[in-house]
Amino acid sequence: MGLLDVQELRTYYTTLRGNVRAVDGVTFTVKHGEATGLAGESGCGKTTVATSILRILSSGGKIVGGKILFNGLDIVGLDEVEMRERIRWKEISIVFQGAMNALNPVFRVSDQIVEAITLHEPEVSRKAAYERAEKLFELVGIDSSRVGNYPHEFSGGMRQRAMIAMALASNPSVLIADEPATALDVIVAAQVLKLMRELKSKLNLGMILITHDLSIIAEVCEICAIMYAGKIAEYGNVVTIFKDPLHPYTQGLMSAFPSINAKERMRMVSIPGAPPDLLDPPNACRFNPRCRHAKDICRSQDPPYTELEKGHFVSCHMAVATYEGKKW
Repeated sequence: MGLLDVQELRTYYTTLRGNVRAVDGVTFTVKHGEATGLAGESGCGKTTVATSILRILSSGGKIVGGKILFNGLDIVGLDEVEMRERIRWKEISIVFQGAMNALNPVFRVSDQIVEAITLHEPEVSRKAAYERAEKLFELVGIDSSRVGNYPHEFSGGMRQRAMIAMALASNPSVLIADEPATALDVIVAAQVLKLMRELKSKLNLGMILITHDLSIIAEVCEICAIMYAGKIAEYGNVVTIFKDPLHPYTQGLMSAFPSINAKERMRMVSIPGAPPDLLDPPNACRFNPRCRHAKDICRSQDPPYTELEKGHFVSCHMAVATYEGKKW
């Protein structure tokens, strides 16, 4: 058992047309000092996994099944007061996508960090909270004298660092980063990712990194989970996933990603079609309408989430058959 264990998580959104099965049976583990990357196309359920863990789902969203175990405690069963007092910010915190939208433009950054600390730790005085905010700024590489600035006085990279500082305000064990490098230029993005690697090691953080950029996962994470249409298609060690992808969707993602080590030019290959409508997902394997290897079994039976090698899981009939030496 890890620091955070997500088991068969199912989160649906209720709409007038029916239930959107945004997350439908997701299982993964986060350990101390280890980063797990969630990758996949837009709309595959990555952010919904994060908001489900923190129980901050938007209107209509509801966890309908599964467990979220934090140090053995199933936080799905906690009420709102318990979540706020015991889990959010104190144990699990999040860096939201788009730092400028996450920070209130009319309040100083120091006020926002102090508010987060005093709300979740009422015994801490405002003076002590302000001093902690200054130390957090130094931790993320911003001069402590800037803590009293407004968000618009920061560059994009500094705002992202300020958001990371705020997320660390109450010394959490797990940090969730939702697209931390979005809208940043490559130099600033590299600095932010370097900071996250250093913080993970220095603070022994468990980390969930949500992104559609596989290069970010390769740089920061030890574990990779490839999501497709609300499910995990493939899960395992980053090196294994990148060197020997087993699921056709993972293989397609790798084929669409350029290699800087290639000895000759190669044509990028895209995955045909589009992600399915999660109001009415395909029968059985959700990738079957786009998969060039799909057979009748893929359209009639849901592939089991199978551990083919230690720590390497895949949801694919073809991958299992190939591993067992059967002809496909």
